[in-house]
Amino acid sequence: MLGSIVGIEENAIKIKLSIELNKIQNLVNLHVLMDDGIHKIVGEIVDIKDGYAYVNMLGEIINNKFVFGVIAKPSFGASVKLISKERIPMIIGMPDYKENKDLLLGKSPIYDGVNIGVNINQFFANHFAIFGSTGSGKSCSVARVIQNLFEKQTSIAYRASIFIFDAYGEYHNAFSKLHDKIPQINFKTYTTNLKFSETEILKIPLWLLSLDDIALLLGAESQNQLPIIEKAMKLVTIFAREEELVIKHKNDIIARALLDILSSGRPPAQIRDQVFSVLSYYNTSELNLETPIFQPGYTRPFKQCLQIDQTGKIREMELIINFVNSFLTDDLELNMPDGSFKYNLKDLKDAFDFALISEGVLKSDKIYDESNYLKVRLQSLVNSELATYFDYPEYVTREQYIRSLLTATDGHKAQIINFNINYIDDRLAKTITKIYSKLLFDYAKNLDNRGSLPFHIILEEAHRYVQNDNDVNLLGYNIFERITKEGRKYGVLLGLISQRPSELSETSLSQCSNFLIFKMLHPRDVSYIKEMVPNITNEIVKRLRILQPGTCIGFGSAFKVPVLIHIDMPDPAPSSNSCDISARWFVDKK
Repeated sequence: MLGSIVGIEENAIKIKLSIELNKIQNLVNLHVLMDDGIHKIVGEIVDIKDGYAYVNMLGEIINNKFVFGVIAKPSFGASVKLISKERIPMIIGMPDYKENKDLLLGKSPIYDGVNIGVNINQFFANHFAIFGSTGSGKSCSVARVIQNLFEKQTSIAYRASIFIFDAYGEYHNAFSKLHDKIPQINFKTYTTNLKFSETEILKIPLWLLSLDDIALLLGAESQNQLPIIEKAMKLVTIFAREEELVIKHKNDIIARALLDILSSGRPPAQIRDQVFSVLSYYNTSELNLETPIFQPGYTRPFKQCLQIDQTGKIREMELIINFVNSFLTDDLELNMPDGSFKYNLKDLKDAFDFALISEGVLKSDKIYDESNYLKVRLQSLVNSELATYFDYPEYVTREQYIRSLLTATDGHKAQIINFNINYIDDRLAKTITKIYSKLLFDYAKNLDNRGSLPFHIILEEAHRYVQNDNDVNLLGYNIFERITKEGRKYGVLLGLISQRPSELSETSLSQCSNFLIFKMLHPRDVSYIKEMVPNITNEIVKRLRILQPGTCIGFGSAFKVPVLIHIDMPDPAPSSNSCDISARWFVDKK
């Protein structure tokens, strides 16, 4: 007997100890069984003071199985005993471990030799979050858990698809040798380092991006900017294709822009210059500055008809307007790109420039002010090295592209796809993670057999990307919030790894069902976790500041009770060590 119950208050039990504390191990964090013959209540010792143990009730043993949650409280006459080590796995471990059903996470630092794991469905069929301060062991633990998943003895997670957005390029070292251990498992990696030729460069087919993706890529800030982006994307269906296929449509588009300029009421010299500007850059074999305009008795090129006479007017204005009108067509209908043809950033830029003209930007300062930022951003992207990330070498459909991501170099299935986004700034990194997440979500949502190909998207330093952004106001949704709310039914799950949970999107965090929380020090983050994470107790919060590296508290739908877990170092480890200052500073005296 450990002692007798002397107090019951809400979820807390006060026990007067009947043992000599100096002759036994520390009792704090051990589990006790309170049995009154009717109910077998399980609790955890959270504190000992002045000969009393204070126990939080956790659940009840019913039919020799642990059930979380307490309805009835033990009677004062209940016997109180420490739960034997043999029965502990029933509460915090894996009593009926099956390789194809369960996953080892680590070991109990409280009960020697007790393994702690989760049911794979209960953990990986839900969104999860892993938090911890720098140096707490997050990256190493993530690597160890994934290694455990793929290094099983009798079961192979061949159809797993884990996409890791690697903020620091840490995970290549941890997973690149998995294939040597398990030949059926393949690790595939993409890099944003344009000067590293040994790894395939991350490249996204631009024609697979939606209006929302382009808006994020260009840094749109208001819904007023979306129509000009939409117009540009519709025009790219004309400007990016062979002229003989679309010359009728292209002539109509150019003609309408010219008519807007000719009827703008601006000074003749300005009209002439603007017409020259448009036709110098946008023209066809039928409509250009050299196109002959026929008149009775003579023929002149288009550009000569734009001459200004001595009175300061364009004498042939009526002739020009009639000529341009001849290129209009009533059956022109522009549609958004459907991914059926290839185009690049330059094609999009040309279409965007022309969209500004056709929307009247040359005669409206307001439109110019709202759209110029987007134009500058697109121009900068076209002329920078960043354009490489959207310069896909060949035409592919959405399905072909997703399948290529999931295919290893030997033609077999790749289970871990790692995107090293260490070499781009946070703004572009956030955009790329959103683009990929939306591609995967849309693909999974449209599968005939819903949930037949699960995708797990793991975001290292998630606080950089999963934020309370303007996306909801701009687009009507945030893709990470949409995935956390809708993704489970389609098999698209998020794993958020962060040292600053207070900077995460509240909606996304609120949809996470499982948590591994390592040492946390920042008061704001600790307070945020307490407020936002479901089922977290004051006892868990108190422990967060004193956890050892590699030790975490696991809780959520995959855990029967909140539990301390020590996760072994991965082999090999990710490249996450801090800089060795002394080794860099000091040299031996000669």
